[in-house]
Amino acid sequence: MAEIGIDISAHFPKNVSQYLDQSWDYVITVCGGAKESCPTFMGEVGKCVHIGFDDPDAFTGPEEQVLEEFRRVRDEIRRGMADLV
Repeated sequence: MAEIGIDISAHFPKNVSQYLDQSWDYVITVCGGAKESCPTFMGEVGKCVHIGFDDPDAFTGPEEQVLEEFRRVRDEIRRGMADLV
């Protein structure tokens, strides 16, 4: 992400369960299997949107090839979110 000027160094994964009882205008899932495997959000949800992307962590192979897959997915997510807004 730093390659494209986005600092995520302070970010960390969080368990979705801490958000299930909150109200949301949108719930957007992005992982390939999220539509089938993510828990149902309780409470008020205005709109649920699923935009599936490959999980770059699942890629194997030479380091440069894996890095290219991470970049590809990163760029797909960027385009998908731009189209959403």
